[in-house]
Amino acid sequence: MTEFDTDLFVIGGGSGGVRAARIAAGHGARVIVAEEYRFGGTCVIRGCVPKKLMVYASHFHHDFRDAAGFGWTVAEAQFDWPTLIANKDKEIARLESIYATNVEKSGARTVKARAVFEDPHTLRLSTGETVRAKYVLIATGGAPNHGTMIPGIEHVISSNEVFHLPELPKRILIQGGGYIALEFACIFAGLGSDVTLVYRGDNILRGFDEDVRSHVRTEMERAGISILTGCTVAKVEKLGDEYTSHLSSGSSIASDQVMFAIGRHPNVANLGLEKTGVAINPDNGGIAVNEYCQTSVPHIYAIGDVTHRINLTPVAIREGHAFADTVFGNRPGQVDYTNIPTAVFSQPEVGTVGLTESQARALYDRVDIYKADFRPMKATLSGSQVRTLMKLIVDADSDRVLGCHIVGPEAGELVQVIAIAVKMKATKADFDSTMALHPTAAEELVTMRTPTARYVRDAAE
Repeated sequence: MTEFDTDLFVIGGGSGGVRAARIAAGHGARVIVAEEYRFGGTCVIRGCVPKKLMVYASHFHHDFRDAAGFGWTVAEAQFDWPTLIANKDKEIARLESIYATNVEKSGARTVKARAVFEDPHTLRLSTGETVRAKYVLIATGGAPNHGTMIPGIEHVISSNEVFHLPELPKRILIQGGGYIALEFACIFAGLGSDVTLVYRGDNILRGFDEDVRSHVRTEMERAGISILTGCTVAKVEKLGDEYTSHLSSGSSIASDQVMFAIGRHPNVANLGLEKTGVAINPDNGGIAVNEYCQTSVPHIYAIGDVTHRINLTPVAIREGHAFADTVFGNRPGQVDYTNIPTAVFSQPEVGTVGLTESQARALYDRVDIYKADFRPMKATLSGSQVRTLMKLIVDADSDRVLGCHIVGPEAGELVQVIAIAVKMKATKADFDSTMALHPTAAEELVTMRTPTARYVRDAAE
């Protein structure tokens, strides 16, 4: 009789946990995956996937407007929010079924239940079952964080509830300056809502390249989104069917919905971690792990947003795969966190990989900047005033491209490809020697010959 009921117990059926379970089962391990809500996790159920579907829906507003310049006469368009939500829910249910089915096809067992530690090897399920596991993987993800509790916080929705609103709000106030806040601001604006974005910092998209930040803000404001920086929502009052948000600046804004997208926190509460000895990272509140995603308890691992390191679905998936190969496949591996491509599905879209200008200038002695800011070809007939930004950050000493930043249509698609070149340590000369594909906006990436700025660190002079 074996000491353990299973070789691996995975807490959480999101993208990272599912990948780890499937790979571990493929290596011959006995695997159980417990998910208390819906398989697919944040990304599939209430994050990247439904949000991207809503982004697509909001783009038609711009497409209809632009069509006239190309000779199209489009009848007055009508948008139906319930139809979008119903179709979105149908697609999410389909994907959820695929996730659960694929886990079971791999040979792992799925359990729809909450799992809580009773001791470092024992987990009790909400079904009443108790399981002893040789290894445990915590992949419980994260959740929206409303920050400081203000008066009227009960009236505020998060990125969880926004997918299930019964009707499209005519006016919405969104607090936050990160990618989630921007994406929903653009979604609602594209669907016809009057949108106000409130952010405590001096500009949106903190941590992104400064040119990207200013470009996106200009374009969002050009689209009619009101962006108020340097203030926060201090109080929310419900007056009949509308809400009044009182800002720290002293002004007040009326709206039909108030949404906060000011950050996320790792799901570490009520897991029974205090019974395991698993340490929490004091800097970010996530589960502390080493380069192999191993916690302070050798047989317990953690991946994805619950570690609160790089909260991106592909990162969680890569971590889950590496964990399973390391522990069950006899192929120790670490995840390389450098040059991770990132997209913000705002309007305009942002795609970025590698270092920002400020990061490069702090790390390298000589940095060359190549930048193009232009109206894309489509705008010439549509009459749109939107502009596209493309920027390359280059180490002047080695000629290596350190970063690429794009703001414009399909920026994420472009940067996914560019990320390969950056990962391979491509040089500016490599870009220059690549034949341009004309006419495309992307040809700017291989035709920017003259630096728009050159910087030399004081210590390097």
